[in-house]
Formats: sequence, C-alpha cells, structure tokens
Amino acid sequence: MLLKLNNIHASIDDKEILKDISLEVGPGEVHVVMGPNGSGKSTLANVIMNTGGYTVNSGNIIFKDEDITTLPADKRARMGMFMSYQNPVGIPGVTMEAFIRASMQARDKDIGFFELRDKMDELMEELHMDSSYKERFVNVGFSGGEKKKSEILQLLMMEPELGILDETDSGLDVDAIDVVGRGIEKFRERDDSSLIVITHHHEILRHVHSDFVHVIMDGKLVKTGTAELMKRIDDEGFGFLRNELEQNG
Repeated sequence: MLLKLNNIHASIDDKEILKDISLEVGPGEVHVVMGPNGSGKSTLANVIMNTGGYTVNSGNIIFKDEDITTLPADKRARMGMFMSYQNPVGIPGVTMEAFIRASMQARDKDIGFFELRDKMDELMEELHMDSSYKERFVNVGFSGGEKKKSEILQLLMMEPELGILDETDSGLDVDAIDVVGRGIEKFRERDDSSLIVITHHHEILRHVHSDFVHVIMDGKLVKTGTAELMKRIDDEGFGFLRNELEQNG
C-alpha cells in the first residue's frame, strides 16, 4: 500500500470528528471520498496531511511503509504528498514560478530554468491559464477558478506520489470543472500516482475515473463501493445510506 490509515480517531478542540477510520490507497489508484456537509471529509484530508490543527487520538498513518502519524506537514510533502485546499491562501511577493521551483527543489526534483518554464507554459496552455500567470504572486488577485487551476498546475508540476484534492471543484462553473477534471486525468497518466478526491459535488466525478468511492457520515466511513455507488448517490442523495445505518442499528 502507498497509504494506510489504521483505525484513526481524530479531534479538534476536544471534539472528536473522525471515528475509527481505516483506509488503504494503492499505487495508481483514485479514491473518491463523499459525504454530506460536516461529515468529516475535509478533516480526513487534513489529518492525512497533518494540517488544520487536528489531533490523532489513536490509530496510525503509514505512507510508503513509514509511520508518519506524528510527522509534520512539510516532511510529508517532501516524502511525496500534495494537498490542494478549499480556500488556498495568497503568498504576496512570491511568483508562481518561484514557488513551484522551490517546492520541486525541496523534493530534490532539480530542473533547469528553461525546462521548468517550458513545462509550465505547456501545462498552463492545457489548463487555459495565460502564461503570464507564472509571473504573478501565488493566488494574489486570483479568482476562485484561477486558484483551483493554480493548484492543479502545482500538482502536475510537482508529480507527488499522492495527491489529496479537498473540494477542488467547489464553487467552479462547468467549464472550470472540466479543466480541473482534465488536469486530474493528466496526473493519472503516471502509473504510480494516486489521488484522494474529496467532494460533496457529483459533477467533477463525471470527469474523473474512480477506482473506489467511500462515503463518510458523522465521522465514520460507512460505505465503500465503485462508480455505481456514486451514481446511486447522484440519483438518490445520501438518504438511503442513513436508512441502511438505522436498520443495521
């Protein structure tokens, strides 16, 4: 397994959010995590990346055969994790190009000046981003759609073993969702690259092949399936799962 979560209980401010979550992600797999608002989806992303101030009370996280449960986020990133955020912050004074170059160097991915520029230009064209964006400060003055495209650009440039996309589709129009979806599929061209796509929308999933679909409700992983599960949720909402849980006690 590339990533393994073993019986994770996690909290913030003494409030337990995740309750006994276990999950395995193999190389090259795409895992979609769905659930109603407030179910714990974003908490799961933050716990995997160790951001957001959450505390793992019990259980452990294994990444590339190493226990990273107490490892800080920057070291997880250097190991090959990448996370996109619902509301990425601006970084005044740091250009996109400089940020991506520094991030790649932190992972020992040295790349020549012109090679990096050429690769960025090629990807920005595919993502419908003007090449001048590489000279702009990271996320400063970017629209919501531009911020999300910026994160997909970073994902494609950095080539992590595991990408975690926390509601990257949130607030996007149909065209922008299509662009993000194409960026995700391009990332998947690397056979060993895995993704965890967290969403409560269904539109993005029309653009992304998923190997597994997981549903979190009330901090618990209550169902795992395939694209058929996603389709049923799309048709019926999450109500049928609540009924199943009630029937099973």
